[in-house]
Amino acid sequence: MLSSSTNLLARAPRMMRAASSQPVSGLAAILQKNPEDVVITFAKRTAVGRAKKGQLKDAPVDEMMHALFKATLAKTKLDPTKIDDICVGTCHPPSPLYVSRAAALAAGIPHDVPISTVNRLCSSGLMAIRNIAHAIKAGETSIGLAVGVDSMSLNPRPTPEISEAVDKNSEAHDCIQPMGWTSEMVAETYSVSRQKQDEYALISHTRANKAVANGIFVNEILPIEIKGSVISVDDTIRPGVTIESLSSLKPAFPNWGPATTTAGNASGVGDGAALCILTTRARAQAEGMEIVGKWVGSAVVGVEPRHMGISPIYAIPKVLAQAGLSKEDIDIYEINEAFASQFAHCVEELQIPIEKINPNGGSIAISHPLGMTGVRQVVTGLAELKRRNGTLLCTSMCIGSGMGAAGIFVNEAHTNSRL
Repeated sequence: MLSSSTNLLARAPRMMRAASSQPVSGLAAILQKNPEDVVITFAKRTAVGRAKKGQLKDAPVDEMMHALFKATLAKTKLDPTKIDDICVGTCHPPSPLYVSRAAALAAGIPHDVPISTVNRLCSSGLMAIRNIAHAIKAGETSIGLAVGVDSMSLNPRPTPEISEAVDKNSEAHDCIQPMGWTSEMVAETYSVSRQKQDEYALISHTRANKAVANGIFVNEILPIEIKGSVISVDDTIRPGVTIESLSSLKPAFPNWGPATTTAGNASGVGDGAALCILTTRARAQAEGMEIVGKWVGSAVVGVEPRHMGISPIYAIPKVLAQAGLSKEDIDIYEINEAFASQFAHCVEELQIPIEKINPNGGSIAISHPLGMTGVRQVVTGLAELKRRNGTLLCTSMCIGSGMGAAGIFVNEAHTNSRL
């Protein structure tokens, strides 16, 4: 069995490889406001569309980005000539850099603004934020855009191919297997029952439906126009989900492991995009930009590919130790719900109260456009902290092929009560 989260926190300082450059500093230092801080001045997402059936099923990633760039510039009044760099996290569209660059140019961003793309699968959006934040920290960028986008409708996961020589290695073989297989391996190895998975899934569905009823997502969604239609409401969240309806669903992968993963207790497949504007505190103040959050740092880990879903158990303690924080310091956790099997196991191993995790539901209910999720969780988490007048967000996700990532952010859309 895995060590307890307490032991993991104790071990985390020895796992500093692939961590952000932010040194261990502690809560008091993190809450200080310094001119060189990397801050977020805008954090919004599009509504999410159900793959193959929803409102964005015919919109390729360049069209979604084009619409999001235009809506962002209109909303913020940001002079696009002041943008120094753009990084786009996306997973499966062909020629992603070409289409991202084209979308930026078509939206009115000048040709002298460079752009890059990053693909670390489910963490790609968080990696885009990380790349821009690190460039700002290094003094190479002053204002940057971090984007996460994917169309699971038009660019579903391709089947990875490796050579026979590489495939002879058991871990190499495991790392290219379908993600549903890894869900079943986690369920089997860690005895996560179908009933437990459905119970955790019900929490996600129930919370997301409550959030919709209360208009909570309105504050984080930036309406975009696609082919003359305004997209502003998620069409992925299913009403009326009960434990009975979940338990009646057939296994999605009947030939693997215990066959406990279903369409109701796994992340939805969807389409969407999200965006953050990052700069230094000094530049934000000089430009009169509203500061909504502060970047603290991130961490990336690797785990056995067969059990890739357990990686937040390691990524979260690592980023907390790096920042000099305890898990109790965090007000909200946004932990990606790739599958209820891995999500349930992570929650229980980390021993974090479920009330703090995904308070408005997660990817099981909202859906998981791979490149979008890493930015969406930051957008959602910061919006919820603002509602609660809370302070700290920790976001984390497992990553296909056997990795995990986590990040820490400070809410600044209020007067910080901890200062």
